[in-house]
Amino acid sequence: MKRLALLVAAGLTVVALAGAVGLPDLAGAQDPATEDSITVSGVGFVDAVPNEATMSFGAETRAATAKAAVAANADAMRKILNALRQAGGRELATQWVSVYPYTDETGTVNGYAASNSVSALSDVGDAPALIDAAAVAGANQISGPGLSSSNAEALYRQALGKAIDDARLSAQVLAKAAGRSLGPITTIVEGGTSSGPEPLFRAEAQAADSSTPIVPGEQETAATVSVTFSLG
Repeated sequence: MKRLALLVAAGLTVVALAGAVGLPDLAGAQDPATEDSITVSGVGFVDAVPNEATMSFGAETRAATAKAAVAANADAMRKILNALRQAGGRELATQWVSVYPYTDETGTVNGYAASNSVSALSDVGDAPALIDAAAVAGANQISGPGLSSSNAEALYRQALGKAIDDARLSAQVLAKAAGRSLGPITTIVEGGTSSGPEPLFRAEAQAADSSTPIVPGEQETAATVSVTFSLG
């Protein structure tokens, strides 16, 4: 009995010491990482009419020798470049230059072809004049236009704001269905697997009086986000 009394006394001493050094109250502790939350995706769209057009203009010339083909092509491209500048083209840049032999059905080389292409940017309203001017100057390779907005970044930021609003609406519905209240945003991830704005084009062909009609249609800029809200 004396030995039992000593063991009980020792146990009480351990408990007393535990209280004295302030061991953590595991029952009352709460890990912030385990707080209830909800993660939803949101998508935002902004529509705008593109105001810029990018096009490609080129010329192919043929001659008996590669040197003659290149010389003829250089003369042709100088005329085209001058015409593009006069028609309001800007940011002109060479895309490629190539020289290659051309053959007949037997494989015999009959001469050489030289090709040169440049890109040019213009306002959408100036694009028809640019195309016509290049064709008159001798361009026999014309492609485009690629339509874009000069304020693309601002449009994307607007779409991001709408994506956050869309995510909040979805989270509110889910929280209400679960009988909870929606708290503040804790995490936002932009774009998912996308690294930037992804423009989507909706172009509608229409009749126009211009000799080379260009109808910009409507450009849709989209943004996506993944948002985590805390739950009350």
